[in-house]
Amino acid sequence: MPTRAGTRRQPPVSSDLTDILWKAADKLRGTMDAAEYKHFVLGLVFLKYVSDTFEEQTTTIGPDGQSSDREGPARPALFLVPPQARWDAIIAAAEAAATSATTAGTSQTADASAATVGLVLDDAMLALARANPDLLDVLPEGRYSGRGIDERRLAELVGLIHQLGFGDRQSLTSGHGDGTRRPARDVLGEVYEYCLERFALAEGRRGGEYFTPKCVVSLLVEVLRPRPGELVYDPACGSGGMFVQAERFIQSHGHRAITTPAGTTPAGTTPAGAGHQPGGTTVFGQELNQTTWRLSAMNCAIHGIRADLGGRWADSFHEDRHPDLRADVIMANPPFNISDWGGQRLAGDPRWRYGVPPPGNANFAWLQHMASKLAPDGRSGIVLANGSMSSRKGGEGDIRRAMVEDDLVACIVALPGQLFRSTPIPACLWFLARSKTPSAGHSSDRRGQVLFIDARDLGTLVNRTERRLTEADLQRVSRTYHRWRGTPPARPTTPARPTVAHRPEPPADHQYQDVPGFCHSAALEEIRDNGFILTPGRYVGIPAAKPPREPLEQRLSRLASELEQRFAETARLEAVVREQLRGLL
Repeated sequence: MPTRAGTRRQPPVSSDLTDILWKAADKLRGTMDAAEYKHFVLGLVFLKYVSDTFEEQTTTIGPDGQSSDREGPARPALFLVPPQARWDAIIAAAEAAATSATTAGTSQTADASAATVGLVLDDAMLALARANPDLLDVLPEGRYSGRGIDERRLAELVGLIHQLGFGDRQSLTSGHGDGTRRPARDVLGEVYEYCLERFALAEGRRGGEYFTPKCVVSLLVEVLRPRPGELVYDPACGSGGMFVQAERFIQSHGHRAITTPAGTTPAGTTPAGAGHQPGGTTVFGQELNQTTWRLSAMNCAIHGIRADLGGRWADSFHEDRHPDLRADVIMANPPFNISDWGGQRLAGDPRWRYGVPPPGNANFAWLQHMASKLAPDGRSGIVLANGSMSSRKGGEGDIRRAMVEDDLVACIVALPGQLFRSTPIPACLWFLARSKTPSAGHSSDRRGQVLFIDARDLGTLVNRTERRLTEADLQRVSRTYHRWRGTPPARPTTPARPTVAHRPEPPADHQYQDVPGFCHSAALEEIRDNGFILTPGRYVGIPAAKPPREPLEQRLSRLASELEQRFAETARLEAVVREQLRGLL
């Protein structure tokens, strides 16, 4: 068991942090399902982080839990951490449990110790939530005691988490080998995302309920490009990955980070958009699954994102927590092809402007729900199953036609397979835009047109079952879209490390051109001729054949000459072998 927090240790670099956290998950395997132990581990990580940062930012704590700094004004802590929720109390209980188990040498005594550790953890979570109303219903309260977890595993789990150091004054390195320091929040956010990804992999298809591959999220953000002062919305926010990537994009281009809707907390319920703060980007989200909603709220808190997630978990179709919202940017990866979404109870819903979606499939319900939330110049990026581009079941073809004729669809991207671990169903991206005129911040007038991009051949296999889009792939797709729209290049404010992933942007006046086999801008008449089927392969054609490197006659002559030389060499070697054989006989 490590020493208490009073003795500072050298924290590991980022790669070691991820290893430690995955070992922590291993401590719980076999005692509960993968869907359960992520809450144990990530809840403890969050508790360690807020305790470390609170301790670093305060030098004395009064009996009322208020902080002061003898050397000058203390920076405000992200959260107020009462004494029973500080890591010193947690590690003391774990050390006592480990000592008791070693001394007793029996499972009975150890079991009592484990219950003590679990109660200390539950009390810490409850105290932290009560001291910070933003965390009510967010932390994994009541999960650590009475669950039948082996006491040694629980104490060792706390011991592993104890190895993580999240204070900004501690030596946190970037993990890139350059020795640079990074803020504790950045390192923790990176580690948290790593764990979410690993947990999603361990859970298989169920992991797709809360985790979208990072490369897909990045592609949505690169195409939509959230700007300062805009409202961002995700009606199926999962673990909050869309918000994290949006914040990173905004900050990397020299703008203020995401702010809190005025008058709200992360769990607030102020009418969406009513108190939007100018200069910052405001985030709104909704999530149906209770535990996933908590993951999202905790993920946003870790990254310092003050998001309005509706105050509680709820169904976006039947209990819209942001009824008055009109968002500038909408990003979502809703569950594919939901058949039990209760559509029969919403037949007369005003959101179905383009047609009533079939009760057996929610794809076009998601599309129309998000379309109803768009501001006059709003834009949206949605991940859907490939069937949404061509299906005619239940009136889906008519809804698709109405959306295209209303000039709502801006771009369709066919994605490569094996991007999503949670489903083998091929996926695509729909990009919607309320305005395609030059006045919407773009120089090109694209009214009456749709851009089709066939990206099925992009991506790199990282193993036999998983494919990822590289940074070069992301830039190729996003640059194609922005050239088509006439968008000025978005340049990072700080130079990136010189890697292949960060290639210079093309000139601002670079004109869009169709590329056979990859992209094509189709007019409404062409789409009508194709029966309003939006599969990019119908429009982009086949790649242009590469011209031969030398004329055919010259190539044939060269190959014939090389073949004659091989025949001559074969004959010479045969004569040598025969001569040697005669000498032996």
